[in-house]
Amino acid sequence: YDGATEAGTPFCTSGTPACDADYDYDARPAAVRDAVEKIALTGRIGKPLITFHGTLDVLLPISKTSDTYAAMVRREGRGALHRYYRVGGGTHVDSLFDSFPDRLRPLVPCHRSAVVALERWLDDDRRPPPSRTIPMPDGADPATLLTRCPLTG
Repeated sequence: YDGATEAGTPFCTSGTPACDADYDYDARPAAVRDAVEKIALTGRIGKPLITFHGTLDVLLPISKTSDTYAAMVRREGRGALHRYYRVGGGTHVDSLFDSFPDRLRPLVPCHRSAVVALERWLDDDRRPPPSRTIPMPDGADPATLLTRCPLTG
């Protein structure tokens, strides 16, 4: 909560007062661009990293975010440190699953699988399966989708 929209107004039509769509990054002072550059994504990861992203994410479209970052990591020669799992039927938030259990897949079980895989990678050097798309299982019931998201095929 930001009171009188001090942080701007998201999801608005350009021209709306304080609309985020009208933010002009190029007009910001050089100090702002310098600060952003210090934390900008480069793909030069130094530790193992697992990324997973739902293929039906409409808040952060997969082709503009995680696909791009995975390509950055590979371009920097760090692909051996990265695993990227595209989760078929996953969205950005699991709250939609209850409304569309026949079409969506919750990501929380994928979080759990990714954390376990990352722990094994860091603690025991057991590398996770190669990057891939994890398809929505044929005929999976909602109870199974809520509890399982294996990273393997």
